[in-house]
Amino acid sequence: MFPNHTSLLIFVSAAALLLAIPGPAVFYIVGRSIGQGRNAGLVSALGIGVGTLIHTLAAAVGLSALLVSSATAFSVVKYLGAAYLVYLGIQRLRSKQPLAAASDTTAPQATLARVFSQGIVVNVLNPKTALFFFAFLPQFIDPARGHVATQILSLGVLFACMGTTSDSLWALFSGSVAGWLRNNQRWMRNERYVSGGILISLGVATAFVGHSAKK
Repeated sequence: MFPNHTSLLIFVSAAALLLAIPGPAVFYIVGRSIGQGRNAGLVSALGIGVGTLIHTLAAAVGLSALLVSSATAFSVVKYLGAAYLVYLGIQRLRSKQPLAAASDTTAPQATLARVFSQGIVVNVLNPKTALFFFAFLPQFIDPARGHVATQILSLGVLFACMGTTSDSLWALFSGSVAGWLRNNQRWMRNERYVSGGILISLGVATAFVGHSAKK
């Protein structure tokens, strides 16, 4: 159940502007695309999209409201997410796998499945996503139309689809850059430091996300 045409147009426009601003999900996808190739970036984008759907379900049943109203819950999710991103970055720094092998389309399916699941975890443990749903979606919900949970689910699914499309474009772009750099031997020796550094920096930045919810 969507709002009226005017509200829906405003929602889509606002969501598009928000998605155009690179955030934690974009930096995660770019890091994966550069470190492991375009396919890994696209799979990461799908994982991020599923994570968004999980936040949508949480918002629909009021879990997002609980999260932002509890400083303890917010801190737990925030630091778990930050620690997980740092862990992924360290794993990449320690990896000896070259870019060419990591982006090989014949890589075992388990590798891409793992990348997919990591994308879900990264977004689920991102408190900024929960805050977004708590602060943004309610602006377009009209209780008078009934079925508030259905309205939240509809808008959340729409946002997830828009986000997956936007993230996929980032994955294709950064994957293409990685392909161009594949012929650069210096980059081949150092790319894991770049992709690992991106993940670690993202984890550290996530740890300093402020809790702006009213107490």
